[in-house]
Amino acid sequence: MADKQHIQKTNAARLLDAAGVAYDLIPYEVDENNLAADHVAAQLGEPIETVFKTLVLRGDRTGLFVCVMPGDMEVDLKVAARISGNKSCAMIHVKELLPETGYIRGGCSPIGMKKPLPTFIYESALLYDHIYVSAGVRGLQIKINPDDLIRFVGAGLYPL
Repeated sequence: MADKQHIQKTNAARLLDAAGVAYDLIPYEVDENNLAADHVAAQLGEPIETVFKTLVLRGDRTGLFVCVMPGDMEVDLKVAARISGNKSCAMIHVKELLPETGYIRGGCSPIGMKKPLPTFIYESALLYDHIYVSAGVRGLQIKINPDDLIRFVGAGLYPL
């Protein structure tokens, strides 16, 4: 693990600092051939249920929105459409991720996207004292209280 003094702060971390939100930056070893959440969880030595992935979707009515899900789950597009006020939705293409959010695959954070997007966090996050989300780059996670994250991004809950 990298020495905490040498961890470069990301935009997401600076935004949390400015808002006075408590968090920890946790580095992990990146495998460019395996960006999956289960790899991240294994590197962190944490249960996969606490390592959340940030998915960006496009609804037919509202446009882009974000679902923050446990790493071992797949997004239910029907539920995601319903909670976001859409009739249908789909994941955006990976090529759209950087221009739309400012983040790349494997480093997409729900914090500090180019513009605020409606965000929904899977409510199982509330079962834990802290969860992990990307800090905005590959190889770095933010360990944060889920209530603090929900408040900070103004998220709704994605029902169990």
